[in-house]
Amino acid sequence: MRFTPQFLDELRARLPVSEVVGRRVKLKKQGREFVGLSPFNKEKSPSFTVNDTKGFFHDFSSGKHGDIFGFVMETEGLSFPEAVERLAQQAGVPLPKVSSEDVARDERRKTLHDVMELAAKFYEATLAARAGAKGRGYLADRGLDPSTQLKFRLGYASSERFALKEHLGTHGVSTEDMIEAGLLVSGGDIPVPFDRFRDRVMFPITDLRSRVIAFGGRALEKEAQAKYLNSPETPLFHKGATLYNLAGARQAAHEGAQIIVVEGYVDVIAMVTAGFPAAVAPLGTALTEDQLALIWKMADEPVLCFDGDKAGKRAAYRAIDISLPKIAPGKSLKFATLPEGQDPDDLVRSGGREAVAEVIAGARPMGQMLWMRETEGGGFDTPERRAALEARISEVTAAIGDDSVRKYYRQDFSARLRQFFEPAAGAQRPRGEWQNRQLNPDWKNRGARNESGFGPRSPGRSGTGGKSMPYVVVSQQLATSSVHRGHRTVVPRREALILQSVLHHPWLLHDHLEELASLEFRHADAERMKGALIDIMAHEAPPDTAALRAALATRGFAEIVDRFERTITTNSVWGALADAAPEDVLVTWQQLVALHRQWHSLLKELKDAETALGQDNTEANYSWLRDVKARLSVMDGTEALIEGFGVSSGRPARSI
Repeated sequence: MRFTPQFLDELRARLPVSEVVGRRVKLKKQGREFVGLSPFNKEKSPSFTVNDTKGFFHDFSSGKHGDIFGFVMETEGLSFPEAVERLAQQAGVPLPKVSSEDVARDERRKTLHDVMELAAKFYEATLAARAGAKGRGYLADRGLDPSTQLKFRLGYASSERFALKEHLGTHGVSTEDMIEAGLLVSGGDIPVPFDRFRDRVMFPITDLRSRVIAFGGRALEKEAQAKYLNSPETPLFHKGATLYNLAGARQAAHEGAQIIVVEGYVDVIAMVTAGFPAAVAPLGTALTEDQLALIWKMADEPVLCFDGDKAGKRAAYRAIDISLPKIAPGKSLKFATLPEGQDPDDLVRSGGREAVAEVIAGARPMGQMLWMRETEGGGFDTPERRAALEARISEVTAAIGDDSVRKYYRQDFSARLRQFFEPAAGAQRPRGEWQNRQLNPDWKNRGARNESGFGPRSPGRSGTGGKSMPYVVVSQQLATSSVHRGHRTVVPRREALILQSVLHHPWLLHDHLEELASLEFRHADAERMKGALIDIMAHEAPPDTAALRAALATRGFAEIVDRFERTITTNSVWGALADAAPEDVLVTWQQLVALHRQWHSLLKELKDAETALGQDNTEANYSWLRDVKARLSVMDGTEALIEGFGVSSGRPARSI
């Protein structure tokens, strides 16, 4: 133990509680105690008391209670050792001496911190210099302006093999220190150690005191072996025990911001820039137990915000497995799913803060995500399959470490299972020998309808006995789709591509005006812009691109056009680009329109199939639903066909 009880008692004796608290709260003497307004809640009548004799504070409004160390930890967001060091400094008391080994270790770490700081400054300077033009171009393409680059201390490592090594050498840093800090690559088969990071945009990774302890480097060449490269394990850096933007997020969380966990460096920066300062990210790996413990120190129910693809879903499910043994009363996770094909950076560009806030507000509790995972795999139309589901539920809940939380999870899932296997009230049961063998088709994801897992019953629908019929949202695909969830702030990428094609190639308005008019756009601004384009074509001379943009600007669409163009974060869709050949434009246009119509048609059919199954629990309706979902799954793969036309046209494909 670094701080002995005697040392802590000395600090308590030297620093009365009223003195420590009085630095932040205006106190008034009242008998033997001091009173004041709570620093934890807004209030008009004082309910916060301090008693120097007993050595504690108590806040009746929030229930918080503690001594000087607890008060500093609560109000300044510090760990216990940090609070002790802060109070020792205020009291003028030197920290207790530690062993010679501890002193040597601290001195060694201090030296390595100095080395990492020098490296960070070198990378920053390189980014700002002529040699950093390539890195600045990448950051500009990602929408990271100079002020953001400075805020996050972004840098660039040139492609030279010994640039950093030579620079640090001029400052007296030994090769051994560079190797120990993880800045050089060395080994028995490497005669001369060389720079680990080359031709990469550099993201400094800091500790809780904002000291640089490692780097993440984003490769700028497609041929690089690793797109992202992190520092190796060092005396300062343990990849699974820290988070990107940890110091900034802790301070923001202390000031009331929501902790949001995303997947990467640029995602964190985009979230912070959009007004979510408590965003953090793991460092290129799945969330670890140590990282989860750090997150829970900052918030009781952080939100994990993963990409809306299969990889994002797998990451969410891995986080559930890691957290189940650790959840406790009041400590859990929530899960927010991004629209398909978008990461936080894309969402911020296309919809701004409002779009992100909408996704975060729709975050699901962990119990619901766990239920979705266990029931999404297949049909439960036999007693054996239903028994297997019940066994899996029992197995996963057994992993919960806290007895009381485990008890309530089992109660909740028992209720879900009963509801899951019961036919809808008043529903027509299958008739005939063949149908009677098909007991309860797969009603998977009935639990996804709301946080409790049991959806509302639609009024005005009644079956046998006058009992109301439930509307059942069976599929996660529809429940999380942009159409069903009403993500009106998010610009669908395909709609943006269609409109961008028209802007860059106005001849499409002449040749395909009726086709454009027949498309149903989900995004309100996209629908309005479509109407404006049709109006321009109907009342004005056939426009070129410049005239079309000017006409849209006069109608108040300049900002919308700019926002839609920011939605397109890749240049691999050739036909939407201004310099594409007419044959490429036409092929891409046909693909976009066909996919758009097919997707909307399938979503409508999916909703009809789910409604039918909710009203009439028959094998025919279940088969219809499975067929629609199978076609939607095929459609998800077909979406990729609009990519890569640069290759098929014989031109070099461009990419950011």
